[in-house]
Amino acid sequence: CMMSAQQMLKVFVTRRIPQEGMKILKKAGMCNLSVWDSDEPVPRAELLKGVADAHGLLCLLSDKIDAEVLNAAGPNLKVISTLSVGFDHLAIDEIKKRGIRVGYTPDVLTDATAELTVALLLATARRLPEGVEEVKNGGWSTWKPLWLCGYGLSGSTVGVIGLGRIGLAIARRLKPFGVKRLLYTGRQPKPQAQEVDGEYVPLDTLVRESDFVVVSCSLAPDTQSLCDKTFFSKMKKTSIFINTSRGAVVNQEDLFEALSSGQIAAAGLDVTTPEPLPTSHPLLTLKNCVVLPHIGSATYSTRGVMSALTANNLLAGLTGSEMPSELKL
Repeated sequence: CMMSAQQMLKVFVTRRIPQEGMKILKKAGMCNLSVWDSDEPVPRAELLKGVADAHGLLCLLSDKIDAEVLNAAGPNLKVISTLSVGFDHLAIDEIKKRGIRVGYTPDVLTDATAELTVALLLATARRLPEGVEEVKNGGWSTWKPLWLCGYGLSGSTVGVIGLGRIGLAIARRLKPFGVKRLLYTGRQPKPQAQEVDGEYVPLDTLVRESDFVVVSCSLAPDTQSLCDKTFFSKMKKTSIFINTSRGAVVNQEDLFEALSSGQIAAAGLDVTTPEPLPTSHPLLTLKNCVVLPHIGSATYSTRGVMSALTANNLLAGLTGSEMPSELKL
């Protein structure tokens, strides 16, 4: 049964999202949907206008949801549902203060993101983008013993910073390559680490001893600019740095310095600050830096499931029922 227009709950959707989610929202018949109908992010002014009097907000990681947005929304706002597992774009304290519930999308994107991390690690370590470029520009002359040599995983030490859902999934996938030691660091030891023979070590030990340093922690005050000059100076000259978490975990100026001076061998990034990274950015001049446009969870199937979960989280928040994936505030 359809509700009458005045009973319909206003929902602002900050972008076009995969149709799986839109179908669910429309079928529910309780939402008066207002969508920023574009593939580009909603301008700040339009976001502030769009959320006015909304009961629900469906947003993306590119939308900064702070006190200003929450104030613009007003007292109706009951739920914020984000199409992401990360929530560093949400002012959690402000949201909690107002008693607003938050839905997010953990678990469903773990496999896709872990897969992409392994792909990026291998592409960086074995210099795939460089190789493709050499084939295209005529740099490939004959077989040469040391040309385009890189680093392998067999017998290596891998360090995972943040052995959460995604970190563990990355470790599981890397182990069969013949990784000798798997080190990890985080706030506390994880019982699940046993499954991959993970050794809980101080960050300093991980950085010094790893051949591959993989960052998969969340962005929080204690991880902001965690990977800086001091960090890179401790890494082996032959080691490879991979980040698929959030760009702000890395000081990019310091990373550029480490890569251009040969302090570390190479880096692969799926996340940067800002996103998109300007085409004139110094990191993009380096052969030993592989940058991807934040495609960690980008498989058709994963994005479809994320969209559906985001919609179902939103509906549960509107009806005051249990959310499939609620962020515990």
